[in-house]
Amino acid sequence: MDNMKTLVLVVHPNIESSRVNKKWKEALLSVPGITVHDLYEKYRNQSIDVEFEQQLLLAHDRIVFQFPLYWYSSPPLLKQWFDEVFTFGWAHGPGGTKLRGKEWVMAISIGSPEHSFQAGGYNLFSVSELTKPFQSSANFVGMTYLPPFVEYRSNKISDQEIAQSAIQYVEHITNIELNPKIRLRNYLKQLEE
Repeated sequence: MDNMKTLVLVVHPNIESSRVNKKWKEALLSVPGITVHDLYEKYRNQSIDVEFEQQLLLAHDRIVFQFPLYWYSSPPLLKQWFDEVFTFGWAHGPGGTKLRGKEWVMAISIGSPEHSFQAGGYNLFSVSELTKPFQSSANFVGMTYLPPFVEYRSNKISDQEIAQSAIQYVEHITNIELNPKIRLRNYLKQLEE
């Protein structure tokens, strides 16, 4: 997977008003090996071209879902996208193996501070707990779920912090060793040398 191809699905209903997601998207546009696909831009009428989306998924190794946390989940178009694109016989069920072995990464911006997303915190649950349905979906379709990139306080951070976040985001999703199997393989190679 040395020439890993990454697809980033940007799912923000109003990207122009976003500070963080907009900057993340802009930072990705010049990175080789990354395809940026803005779902709200492409599907303003919310009529998803399933065959196009499936072909896009097939052409990539790592799939990144970038979105702001809305009501403890993703914006509604992403749910619709999953329902329509991850079809029976294609993504799951008999013969549904097209996504098997691909990697799943999420990039989530959250307006609240990190300490509010823990047991006893204002939101009661951690981001890991809130994203369990996504982890289960990745597992169900045979994808490898990798650690998410999360930016807290997204509506309060400075422009400088956003610029730094964009750099860290690109580093995170382009890190081939984000996948623990690859990290272990590389570590074992080093031990042999």
